[in-house]
Amino acid sequence: MNAIDFLVSQHRSMETMLAGVLDAADDARPRLYAEAADQLTMHISAEELVFYPAVKAARTEDILLESLEEHLSLKRLMADLLALAPGEQTFLPKFKVLKEQAEHHHKEEEEHLFPKVKALLDASRLNELGAEMMALQTQQKMEGSPRDNVAGETGSAAPL
Repeated sequence: MNAIDFLVSQHRSMETMLAGVLDAADDARPRLYAEAADQLTMHISAEELVFYPAVKAARTEDILLESLEEHLSLKRLMADLLALAPGEQTFLPKFKVLKEQAEHHHKEEEEHLFPKVKALLDASRLNELGAEMMALQTQQKMEGSPRDNVAGETGSAAPL
């Protein structure tokens, strides 16, 4: 699958999952948030470990550095949320901030980064990157709960 199509598909899926957490009953919220956190963690990892390094170029570096800082903010929010019980007073406000930041990040990638990447890489390379990201995410799922690693990734943005 084309890497950009793969990432955009995941953006829509995550936005639906995050909205579902807000709409869920209190007793379903922990399970739904854990699933959403796993998906968001795997998505961020695929971008940081596969996609961003592959598309690093003079015309994308500024966007990539900003994206990495946005990832750091999302990881910090996820780590905070994973430490909270969904019934706690600050859970929903913090979750709403996570949702808003994720949606903003998706929009920026789709409007600014992905068009540049399409001009830089041919379809074959985009398909290779899509396959690499899918393989990474499959491995992460097999290893357990990807969200469990987020707390250890909140010190600074991932390197480019």
